[in-house]
Amino acid sequence: MVLLRSFAQLTVLLLRSGWWGVAPSPTDEGALRTGHGEHGEPGHQEAHKDSYSTFASEFLESRYLSDEGYPFPTAPPVDPFAKIKVSDCGVTKGCIRYGKPGCDAESCDYFLSYRRIGTDVEFEMSADTDGWVAVGFSSDKKMGGDDVMGCVHDDNGRVRIHHFYNVGQWAKEIKRNPARDEEGIFENNRVTCRFKRPLYVPREETLVDLHLSWYYLFAWGPAIQGSITRHDIDSPPVSDRMISIYKYEDIFMPSTAYQTFNSPICLLLIVALTFYLLMGTP
Repeated sequence: MVLLRSFAQLTVLLLRSGWWGVAPSPTDEGALRTGHGEHGEPGHQEAHKDSYSTFASEFLESRYLSDEGYPFPTAPPVDPFAKIKVSDCGVTKGCIRYGKPGCDAESCDYFLSYRRIGTDVEFEMSADTDGWVAVGFSSDKKMGGDDVMGCVHDDNGRVRIHHFYNVGQWAKEIKRNPARDEEGIFENNRVTCRFKRPLYVPREETLVDLHLSWYYLFAWGPAIQGSITRHDIDSPPVSDRMISIYKYEDIFMPSTAYQTFNSPICLLLIVALTFYLLMGTP
């Protein structure tokens, strides 16, 4: 802002001194002092004044002025939230999908992706909820003593990234938030977000080093006035094995509704029922 004001002042001096354009002749210099030419006509001083007025009217239009009266450039438009690309899963990033077979980031009950970018890890999360979606990093498969990153949809329509720590079955919000480059959107009854977090962090109880392998806990649920409440399902899904941030996999986990026919007991019951129906009753 100070540079722009200095530029405007310098322009005035250049125009008045004659350095901007054709230098004035000695005769013109006399006219500049008197303000008139040889025949009593307005001199170059008036011409320079008109030139500066034209320049100022074009460069310093009111629509380019700030509240202080200084010129500033028009703010660039805000980029919309870039959709999550599932075609990159297992190639340039790792993905975990929970829901219907073949689902993607816009149709899975829960979706998570991760990839390394320099000394950071970029996460993308999405869930079928109007409240919050989160991922926890755990040394076991149980909730408790876990570092958690969550994206919360508040009453103003914004999606914010929060840092939590699981104390038993309760998620306590931690003021120290390692997230940066945050993005979030609530659309089609889904909370979706993207953020980065350092790969290495100072040793602390509530933060884990992501260069190590962890079990990933997946959860989502409703929110009240921007505060999370209990997750939607009683037993949130957990990764079957520890996940390494250096290995890009595309992992699918069927939701409860699609796990029924994978149960051996259920398959035996189906076979028995089919046999009974084919043989008929005596």
